[in-house]
Order: sequence, then C-alpha cells, then structure tokens
Amino acid sequence: MMKLIKKIKFDKNGLVPAIVQDAKTNQVLMVAYMNKLALRKTLETKKACFWSRSRKQLWIKGESSGHVQTVRGVFLDCDNDTILLKVSQKGAACHTGYYSCFYKKVDPNTKKVKEIGKKVFDPKKVYRK
Repeated sequence: MMKLIKKIKFDKNGLVPAIVQDAKTNQVLMVAYMNKLALRKTLETKKACFWSRSRKQLWIKGESSGHVQTVRGVFLDCDNDTILLKVSQKGAACHTGYYSCFYKKVDPNTKKVKEIGKKVFDPKKVYRK
C-alpha cells in the first residue's frame, strides 16, 4: 500500500482530487479530495473516505446519511495526480438529495441551468440540522 501511496502526486496541501463514478452505469457521482490517510482508509475498508477541506477532517461517505459508497475499483490517471473510484452507491451521493452531484445541465444555446436529476431523499430528514 505504501508503494501505491508514494506514486501519487499530492498537491501542496497534501490532497489529490478523487472522481467518484457508479461502477455499473459509469455515471459521475461526485468529486472530492483525499489525503494519504483517506486513501489508506479507503483501500483498507473498501468504503470511500475523503478529506473535508472545509471541516479540515477525514469523513467517510455516508457516515451520517447511511449513503455509503462501497469501492469496487481504484484507478489512477496517467500523471498519478487524480484518483478515480468506481463504487456501488447506496442511496444518493449528493448531500442535496440527488443521486449524483452533477444533476444540473447547462443548455448550450441559452446558457441557462436546468435541473435534470431527481431527488432520492430529503436532506432535512436525513441530516436533521
């Protein structure tokens, strides 16, 4: 595992972007960041773990919502500076209730943004903040 982690080019903050993709449909679900600890935990547990830049702490996807991501594959890009996780998503990936964080589409003609996804859950009921 250490050999793998040494290959990855983390940025000056010790982070690397992680693209999360549905293992069955190939739909992009979200983008997050990982540090060495998050990557190590992901590889050990097969559950997607990330580094929260805003909270400055490790977070396991689904720890509060139950919408966990079981890792089916880990890939590196050609420069070793981006990670791709193929996952089985339970529930939804987006904290706003959508299956994917990429539920908005820009119309190429009008440049207007249209919501194309459907909510899978109500965030107010799941997070109760």
